[in-house]
Amino acid sequence: MWAWWNRQVLQPLAAWKNGSRHLRYLKELERRQWDSPEVIAARQWSAVQKQLHFAYEHVPYYRRRWRELGIHPSDIRQPGDLQQLPVLTKAEIRRHGAELCAEGRDRQRWRIKRTSGSTGVPLTIWIDEEAVQWKTACTLRSDQWSGWRLGERVAKVWGNPEYRQQGWRGWLRNSLLERAYYLDTLGMDRQRMREFIRQLHRKPPGLLFGHAHSLYLLADMMRREGWYGVRPNGIIATAMILHRWQRRVIEEVFGVAVTDRYGCEEVSLIACECEEHRGLHLNADSVYTEVVDLRPTGQDGEAAGRLLVTDLCNRAMPLIRYQIGDVVVPSSRRCPCGRGLPLIERVEGREADYVVTPQGQLISGISLTENFALHIPGAAQVQIIQESLHALRIRLVPDAEFGGPSRQKIAALVEKLFGPQVQHEVELVEQIPQEASGKYRFCISRVWGELAAEAPAA
Repeated sequence: MWAWWNRQVLQPLAAWKNGSRHLRYLKELERRQWDSPEVIAARQWSAVQKQLHFAYEHVPYYRRRWRELGIHPSDIRQPGDLQQLPVLTKAEIRRHGAELCAEGRDRQRWRIKRTSGSTGVPLTIWIDEEAVQWKTACTLRSDQWSGWRLGERVAKVWGNPEYRQQGWRGWLRNSLLERAYYLDTLGMDRQRMREFIRQLHRKPPGLLFGHAHSLYLLADMMRREGWYGVRPNGIIATAMILHRWQRRVIEEVFGVAVTDRYGCEEVSLIACECEEHRGLHLNADSVYTEVVDLRPTGQDGEAAGRLLVTDLCNRAMPLIRYQIGDVVVPSSRRCPCGRGLPLIERVEGREADYVVTPQGQLISGISLTENFALHIPGAAQVQIIQESLHALRIRLVPDAEFGGPSRQKIAALVEKLFGPQVQHEVELVEQIPQEASGKYRFCISRVWGELAAEAPAA
């Protein structure tokens, strides 16, 4: 009853009071998702062209760069023409941040986002209020594909809850509207996890939301200690790769399919699974994506490539052909759900998560960690760190089954995948360390990072 009251009365009232149109946008987006792929593609390309013209007219950085290259937005008539435009890197944003902001716009209502990403170097992005509202609606649309409905209680396995920094107003908004309670991932010890599990039983959530690996840690503890009986309407895993072995444990404990969601601070939602869980629908109403430099993945003829994203709605600081730093597998399929939104098969991982063999081959970090986690007896968690071209460090959280055969299997996998000249060290730890954001990285390549740093800028 409270969820209905929240959805039908409190949410619209709060939106009206704040002058937000995100609920109105949500209704429009719910209708748009069922348009044909052709209609969606035409609408998306029209938005790309509008953003290009806006950037040329109002953003000094793009006007200067494109003039240097002799390019005008009117030259970009079809998707293939986008390749004439330079790629925007994180380094370029840091170097030219002020020049990337639009001139002649009201900055009073701009919001600021900061992210450190995998480098630890801050990245500052400005976004206008209209884009915030549109992106909020896009995210709500995809969140509801999980089975959750707006207004239902949310349990979040997430770090540094934002409402706690907003005083009593933040507390009141969270209590009445967002209805969220948290397991702070920056302090996930057993005692706090057990208390959160008790909360799940006392206040059953409509949605369980969190970092993919943090959700796995919670589910694994519940499975080991026999905490069953919590069944939310939906589960959303985000912020990092959702491995198949993690998905399997989470779904076993909660009895609900996990919805994999993909995005970043810079452009918000990029793609999300629907109820079919057969690929991720691209958020074509907010971003335009390109997959470049395709290479075979070794799986059924699939190819993966670097993802470039063009933000279609942010006029404060337009990001055009922005290289996020992730590798994805594109798709030409249409989802059986009936939505016309395009798909990607999956996110392979960060570019920096690719391991380089002495033979010069690249191995996807997600494939590598899944191989180790699935085939090593007694491996509860695994992190692989490539220290040099000929040295691996394997951090491993052991369980009761770990022993001599486990170490033998590790040695066999290293030799099979990398060759006999690669040495390895096994480091047994109680837990895999988190990044400052609360996320986890399962494959870190110092070698790939050095190669990327040496490569010329696009």
